[in-house]
Amino acid sequence: MRARHILLPTDFSANARNAIDYAVYLFEKEECIFFILNAFEVGPSGLSSTIGKAKNTRLFRAIKEESDRNIKSLLKELTSKNENPLHHFEGLSIADSLLNAIGKTSIDNAISYIFMGTKGSSAVKEVFMGSSTVSVMKNIDFCAVVAVPESYSFDIPDNIAFATNFEHTYSELDLIPLIDLAKLWNSKINVVHVDTRKKLTSQQENSKNQLTERLDGLSLRFVEIEGKTKVSDAIKSFAAENNDIGMIAMVNSWHSFFEKLTKENVINRVAFHTEVPFLIIPIIDS
Repeated sequence: MRARHILLPTDFSANARNAIDYAVYLFEKEECIFFILNAFEVGPSGLSSTIGKAKNTRLFRAIKEESDRNIKSLLKELTSKNENPLHHFEGLSIADSLLNAIGKTSIDNAISYIFMGTKGSSAVKEVFMGSSTVSVMKNIDFCAVVAVPESYSFDIPDNIAFATNFEHTYSELDLIPLIDLAKLWNSKINVVHVDTRKKLTSQQENSKNQLTERLDGLSLRFVEIEGKTKVSDAIKSFAAENNDIGMIAMVNSWHSFFEKLTKENVINRVAFHTEVPFLIIPIIDS
């Protein structure tokens, strides 16, 4: 079995480091190549011509050198502290927007998971590990993303809460990120459905039954939770009331469904308010 490829974007903050440490811990028993990525921009972004001109400036060279220096220092620290022979670290310093750099790196290196923090070291949320993380979760629809809460003191995810409305018929490929993470530590999957006081349609019932088949062989239970004013509040309350929940998981289509139904941006709210890691699973088009 080939090594897993895990992408770890960083702005060299303590919060970014916490997400890196969590990923290394979570995959302790797996052979992995961890790609440590720092993306930086000089001046206006988005235009290749602008980027090309920026590379010839003294400012660009200074920022590039600083990025390379910090990546090298971080790699040295990670390597010295992590003596796991199954783990290997590679550094990447890329002049591009964070979203573009993550997208290209994920495709070029067959990345399985992207780990990021949910808040920045600044008091203002609209910084790298705040809005950028949500942007990645919403726009990188071909790779699983794990958002790690700020200052999360991680532990083994004995239970994973997989929130779904049974609106999507999951393929085997769709559930690979969830199944693989559950197998790492023999985690129990709690399939959480928010009660909207409406009877499941025949399509939802079929999806629920198929989900049982897809997750066959794993420890599994179905849980109905009482709906609240906001769907995200119901999910957050469930995790808070069950201390053994070590991760929350959702799929992108679930986000779209509930945003249309409740006018609530569920992904954003859960990402910024959850106290446990949050797995966003992409839907693979057939």
